[in-house]
Amino acid sequence: MPYQPIYNLPISQAEAVEIALRQVNGTVVKVELDTENGRWVYEIGIREGFVYYEVIVDATTGQIIGIDYD
Repeated sequence: MPYQPIYNLPISQAEAVEIALRQVNGTVVKVELDTENGRWVYEIGIREGFVYYEVIVDATTGQIIGIDYD
């Protein structure tokens, strides 16, 4: 099996969702692992009423990089 660095991330998908839900209360509708500016991030989509939020969590540190909403 080839080396896959995404399997060695310190922050799991479940932990990233918990971090995001501490900032935005709602229902998680999407979780994606992606790269942004050369680092691994989780993009977590949360719906709260009629508003859709996307919370970006650094997969290495657990820090919230940004919160966008529509």
